[in-house]
Amino acid sequence: MTMYAALLRGINVSGHRKVPMAELRTLLTGLGHGDVGTYLQSGNAVFSSGSGDENTLAAQLERAIEEQFGFSVECLVRDAAYLAAVAGACPFPAAGLQGRQLHVTYFDRPVDTARFAPLDAAAFRPEEFRLGDRALYLYAPDGLGRSKLAAALSRPSLNKGITGTSRNWNTVTRLVEMTGGEA
Repeated sequence: MTMYAALLRGINVSGHRKVPMAELRTLLTGLGHGDVGTYLQSGNAVFSSGSGDENTLAAQLERAIEEQFGFSVECLVRDAAYLAAVAGACPFPAAGLQGRQLHVTYFDRPVDTARFAPLDAAAFRPEEFRLGDRALYLYAPDGLGRSKLAAALSRPSLNKGITGTSRNWNTVTRLVEMTGGEA
């Protein structure tokens, strides 16, 4: 059995698209997964499965959520080894930063630097971003809520055709711990 994290996009925000974590745990268990747990209310779940196919697991979860709650939610599923590799490859000095200053956006597919070429990254300093394996690392010293670079990176023109969901560094490392990965 492999441990996975499910990253649900855009749930429980300002009272919209509510997915109670207890119900999400029940749903995942009902899908036949084991070792089910959740973290915070923002759409982070862990589970074990023998499937081995992240895309199939994500599609299965998306269908079940729509059937259970009546709305669609984009989900990314990543295994423990991938989560640990992303945390371990962080290009910023994570140990010296607060969790709110560092974020990872997980994407459903690889992205390349050409996608973000129209963005004048130097204009946003001291904020910075770097690309990784289906991930974007964002250093925002004043936090995500005040980040002008985060707003620019989320422009629809830069994100056309991809699905992404962001987590702060505290959540990134907690999901590594919960899945038994090692950064």
